[in-house]
Amino acid sequence: MKISSDPAEDTRSRTITWKDPAATAAVGAKMAGLEYVRAVQSGELPPPPIATLMNFSIAELDEGRAVFIGEPGEEHYNPIGVVHGGYASTILDSALGCSVHTTLPIGTAYTSQTLEVKYLRPILRDTGAVRAESIVIHRGQKTATAEAKLTAVETGKLLATGTSTLLLFEL
Repeated sequence: MKISSDPAEDTRSRTITWKDPAATAAVGAKMAGLEYVRAVQSGELPPPPIATLMNFSIAELDEGRAVFIGEPGEEHYNPIGVVHGGYASTILDSALGCSVHTTLPIGTAYTSQTLEVKYLRPILRDTGAVRAESIVIHRGQKTATAEAKLTAVETGKLLATGTSTLLLFEL
């Protein structure tokens, strides 16, 4: 691979546009969790800025389950030439949180308390689309726990796994 001596030849850009997340959250606070995330999935409500920035979206939802599809690209690369581990962590964290969110009544919110990610394979732009599938394994009054797998859509290869405990609280 030859690196050009003219930096302008190697420059790329990406424009990110998003809607005010506080306005969306205010609407969502008046909805049950599954209703809210379905409204985001359908486009009735705009996606959160992180989904736009990281190029992923909700593909499937059921109570206690969420599936995200993402497209990591070179804009997610780290200095050693692979997709930064933060990409896998972010899409897993989002799927884990949304799987719990689907179980929440109106007026209940959550935040990640713990997140553990195990990286199993490198992700490259050539990996193509990835799929993060999460299920809730416990939902109590104060905390919930979920687990997820991140796989390459084309090959089905397991790329990473994640578990999370989420703190539940009233708005």
